[in-house]
Amino acid sequence: MSKEGSKLHPAGRAILAIIALVVIVISGNMLVASLGIGHKTLDLTEDRIHTLSDGTKNILEELAAPVEIRYYASRGSRYMSEEVKLQMQRLDDLLAEYENLSGDKLRIEDLNPEPDTDAEDSANLDGLTGASFDGENLYFGLAVSCLDRIVTIPLLSPQTGRLAMDETMLEYEISRAIAEVSATRKPVIGLMSALDLAGGPAGMPGQRPPQPWVIYNQLQQAYEVDDLTMTPGEIDPDKYKLVLLIHPAEITPEAEFAIDQYLLKGGTVVACVDPFSVAAQMTGGGNPMMGMPGAPTSSSLPTLMKAWGVEMATNQVVGDGRYQTVMNGNRPGLAVLTVPQEGMPQEDSIITKDLTSVTLFLPGGMTKTGGAGISIDTLVKASPEAGLVDNMPASRLDPSLVTTFRPDGKTYDLVLHLHGSFKTAFPDGDPAAKTEEAAGEAEEEQDGDAAPAEAADTTPATEATDGDANEEEAAPEEPKATSLTKAEKNGNVFLISDVDAFYDNFAYQVQRLGNIQLAQPINGNSSLLFNVIDQAASSTHLIGSRSRAATSRPFTVFREMEADANQKVGAKIQEFQDEANEAQQRLNELQSQKTRGTELYLTPEQEQEIKKLRSQEVDARKQIRELEKGLRREKDAIAARIITYNIAGVPLVIILVGLGLFATRRARTRAR
Repeated sequence: MSKEGSKLHPAGRAILAIIALVVIVISGNMLVASLGIGHKTLDLTEDRIHTLSDGTKNILEELAAPVEIRYYASRGSRYMSEEVKLQMQRLDDLLAEYENLSGDKLRIEDLNPEPDTDAEDSANLDGLTGASFDGENLYFGLAVSCLDRIVTIPLLSPQTGRLAMDETMLEYEISRAIAEVSATRKPVIGLMSALDLAGGPAGMPGQRPPQPWVIYNQLQQAYEVDDLTMTPGEIDPDKYKLVLLIHPAEITPEAEFAIDQYLLKGGTVVACVDPFSVAAQMTGGGNPMMGMPGAPTSSSLPTLMKAWGVEMATNQVVGDGRYQTVMNGNRPGLAVLTVPQEGMPQEDSIITKDLTSVTLFLPGGMTKTGGAGISIDTLVKASPEAGLVDNMPASRLDPSLVTTFRPDGKTYDLVLHLHGSFKTAFPDGDPAAKTEEAAGEAEEEQDGDAAPAEAADTTPATEATDGDANEEEAAPEEPKATSLTKAEKNGNVFLISDVDAFYDNFAYQVQRLGNIQLAQPINGNSSLLFNVIDQAASSTHLIGSRSRAATSRPFTVFREMEADANQKVGAKIQEFQDEANEAQQRLNELQSQKTRGTELYLTPEQEQEIKKLRSQEVDARKQIRELEKGLRREKDAIAARIITYNIAGVPLVIILVGLGLFATRRARTRAR
């Protein structure tokens, strides 16, 4: 048989290659399934948009009871927009990742709530409201439940039928709901304040007693609020999810020490301090008419803030020429700052992401001094046109401040997030122990002075009781608890340099109908505070969480190319348009010179000018078409490269890795 005849026909080789490929794919799938890595993924995206955050993973790992997520989606409806359908696909992938990571602790139940079905009844029982279109209700949302607790996450607006939540917030909202329903009890918040946030008895007979602040009532609805007073003892981080300080005026070193130790054990502190609080002036519990002073108007954490690397003047507030607010009577509030989104530099922060603005009343100006070894993020800051002004003229809205004010060129922070491994602000230990020690030494000195006068009378008694004294001296002393000097766990501190922002008169429009209180927020202040509290109290793993990157990202390269081309084309069009307008103006002038009943005949020069203008128009349009063609060619070339990388790049990497493993094993086999 000839050599040529022994060769396999090309068609036969192709068939064998296809069969070999199928065998390899099936064998590879079986191998992956047997190794238990079938759900492992490799996220090569720039922002790791397909990877759950560490906080979410920790929440899933700590689940003590099984959690169920009922996923309601009207998938078959013709009224559902393409935007919502794409969101459904992304949510499908996200929930699958949750289920894979949770093991058996989380179960996803997919429900299609068609009209008059059990699934629709279940959606209504869970509190999901459908968007009505032509008599049909569309549902898209989640109900997260554990034992008898349920949190509903509506993803579709009942009014418009459009998405009610940005996709970048999905992971945070789902993780927060899981943490909330899996908690065995309401989170406990420890409250410290020099103000009567909970209300109190009337100052005089016949007077209306002070009402609780709106934020206090709202806190009680979602959390268990425990009043620690301004003289707390030891604060247990296992009991208190966070400690909330609102205007801690005249705080003692002992109270700061308790907060310090709580923080070093991994606690979370939210502190609203203020160099000049109008709320304290108005509701401090005093009676100026009777000569009874109220609560001090200034509050700070002098020892703690210094140790944390943050300074704030207590006799001056921040004035800001850019963010100043016009008050009633057209009075300029130089130190009443309405801070827009541009003053919130953390673009992906859950706390400030959806805030349009916040209004701060005579806020303090915080500056970072550093040296504390912790991370400090600015959540809200003043503009570059800010400076410090004295408290009293600012509180009176003194109009002369506007003309005399000059920015000082410094950057002033208004809301800060401090996080990391804190060090103690009390390296010498508990200040209360020092006070007791000093008192003991003073008492010993007094006893020493009295001893000589009594020595003659007490000698026999002393001799008779030497044995007892020796026994007492031999008795071991109880060991004193040593204070922490460095953190056992990472802690978190949120510093807000204003208290008035959360006072009823400045944060809400309040109406009282008998015993019923109706409060409507008038700015983003309450949202700012509750965003911080909700994030910290739901789970410490959510503190500092960022929103996810969007999966649909703009083609910035294409847009830059289009913008550049549009500038060139637009310049040509504008140039042509100017020439056409000028020619039209000349023709109008000739028309106006025409006498009635006669016709206007153009001179050869004018006809030549019109021809030239038309020629310029044709050339300009040709150039526009060439630019558009070039733009399309360049975009097609980039798209082709991207497709090539996606289709050929990953398989090529896998092949190279396989060849490398083969070569390594072959070398080891030969070595044997």
